[in-house]
Amino acid sequence: MKTNYTIPFIVLSVILLVLFCVNISLGSISISFKTIVSSFFTDTELLSSKEYIIQNYRLPKAITAILVGSGLGISGLLMQTLFRNPLAGPFVLGITSGASLGVALVILGSSIFGGFLATFLLTKWSLVIAASLGSFLVLLLVLIVSSKVRDTMAILIIGLMFGSITAAIVSVLSYFSSAEQLQQYIFWGFGSLGDLDWSEVQVFTVIYTIGIIFSVLSIKGLNTLLLGENYAKSLGLNIKQSRLLIIIATSLLAGTITAFAGPIAFIGLAIPHVTRQVFNTSNHKTLLPAVFLFGAIIMLICDSIAQLPNTDYLLPINAITSLIGAPVVVWLLVRQRKMVF
Repeated sequence: MKTNYTIPFIVLSVILLVLFCVNISLGSISISFKTIVSSFFTDTELLSSKEYIIQNYRLPKAITAILVGSGLGISGLLMQTLFRNPLAGPFVLGITSGASLGVALVILGSSIFGGFLATFLLTKWSLVIAASLGSFLVLLLVLIVSSKVRDTMAILIIGLMFGSITAAIVSVLSYFSSAEQLQQYIFWGFGSLGDLDWSEVQVFTVIYTIGIIFSVLSIKGLNTLLLGENYAKSLGLNIKQSRLLIIIATSLLAGTITAFAGPIAFIGLAIPHVTRQVFNTSNHKTLLPAVFLFGAIIMLICDSIAQLPNTDYLLPINAITSLIGAPVVVWLLVRQRKMVF
């Protein structure tokens, strides 16, 4: 019997829309729903102070939260299915470690360069480019290895080894860095959703969309891989091609998110489990859009809590995602006593 998920999807979409508006309204200054709506129809030259805050700060941040939450959730789902491992997340391939190494080389290695060059290297775009290059180099190594290795689990182990190598290099750089450089690198590691302007959000969205397209193209392969690689081969699935498509999709999503928002923890690991428990299915035609909605919703909730409404304080988004999400996942798993794969 085919299950109809129309109503759950409608409910989740409405919740997402409501939380999107709530997220925009909260902050050091509370903004009414009427002001939020009017800001979308007001000429940019006639914006009030609150409407200006909405269009140039809160709206890009809310969109970034949706992109980050949904992207990490989907990439986590892809990795858990590919490796058939409930503990696999979007960063098991070493993509985040590569991005962290790129940023560490810029921040912690900036003292090597003097004057103007050092200042240029510490701009926002230079950090994004460094993180992207680090992610791309690790992706390139993983793709080379995946083309020569038949066992999927070997790719997982190799990805973890790449992560260990990059972490070791970062540790060496940290040892020779100043307290100010270490503080700046640690702050980047906390993750942030509110540092992007519209030009950065546009670039982020383009690469994110490409990653989503690759993810959608992977659905058939993902469903077949649930039966095991040997059975998938007997059904005519090209394992190497499907694996390559999944890895590229994950790398585009996870790498871009890390480059623009920093290494956001928990979401990619937990959201697929929460979605499976709620929808009780392993069909990726249902799971992929459901994970998109759940990831976006949870990230908006975490960001709303992190910005401490009516105060000027902003908590690290990484701390909030872990503090809120981990107990929820534990409760769901204990309650259900099983994971659907």
